[in-house]
Amino acid sequence: MDMGAIIWYYPNMNQPAPIPIFALYGEGGGFPDILHCERIADRAGRHDWQIAPHRHAALHQIFLIRQGAARATVDGGAQDLALPVLLSVPPGVVHGFRFAAGTQGHVLSLPLASLPDVFGQASPLAPILARWGQAPADPGLDALFEAVMTERGTQDAARGPMLRALAAQIAAHAARALAGVAPQPTRYARHMQAFEALLRQHIARDAHQGWPLAAYAGALGITPTHLNRVVRAQTGQSAARHIEARRCQEACRLLAYTRMRVAEVGYALGFEDPAYFSRAFRRQTGETPSAYRRRLAGVDGVPEGAADGVTA
Repeated sequence: MDMGAIIWYYPNMNQPAPIPIFALYGEGGGFPDILHCERIADRAGRHDWQIAPHRHAALHQIFLIRQGAARATVDGGAQDLALPVLLSVPPGVVHGFRFAAGTQGHVLSLPLASLPDVFGQASPLAPILARWGQAPADPGLDALFEAVMTERGTQDAARGPMLRALAAQIAAHAARALAGVAPQPTRYARHMQAFEALLRQHIARDAHQGWPLAAYAGALGITPTHLNRVVRAQTGQSAARHIEARRCQEACRLLAYTRMRVAEVGYALGFEDPAYFSRAFRRQTGETPSAYRRRLAGVDGVPEGAADGVTA
């Protein structure tokens, strides 16, 4: 898996051991597609069938390992997997693998924003999928993963809805299989899940009121310092920068799916200065809001003409 920025931590400080954060397929600069799916052999085979322990800041991954042999390291615990197995790994969870040569299976990578009905605050599946877990693989999953692989190669208007529908089915299978068997999250993970829920609640609804970091910490019953410690441990970035990233993620949705002007998007998300909004957006995505909208114009789900009359 492609490695982006590497963040190191030190042991014996109540934080995880040194773990890299991988930026997968452009994850660090705005995910380039609705999802990604590939065969395990295509990725692990190029790396001597080993994937070093790592984590993703904004991707949920679902592994279907059908044949061969695999040893997984998840959040510091190593175990041989009983195949066929379905493994669900939410953002921030450390995971790595050692596969036997020729192991067969798939890995599905899902940006959380692509499936709000699955990962959103109102989804009954979200609390189940927020914890990593494994379960015996339903034989019917093979056809779903293969359908995703086939659909990714299409270019017609049905591609986006089909991919989302297939991914939602796979995620629902995973949630059903994992219900009651997934391990309980760590204290840091529980704080991070609650923080993410608050972000989803406030950023889209009342970001213009400018919830400060202290307000989020107070709602969680912890200090701003501890919240910052939790977020750094789970994502490798400060709490303030994580809030900015989530605001820019919401900006991506508004730029893609509404006709709001760039300045209006910034104001709606609490950026009082359009120039600062543009700089923050570029820091998070690698391009200005106007460039992002122009690039997406005509792509799945973007209203025709949405890029018209836009300034940076």
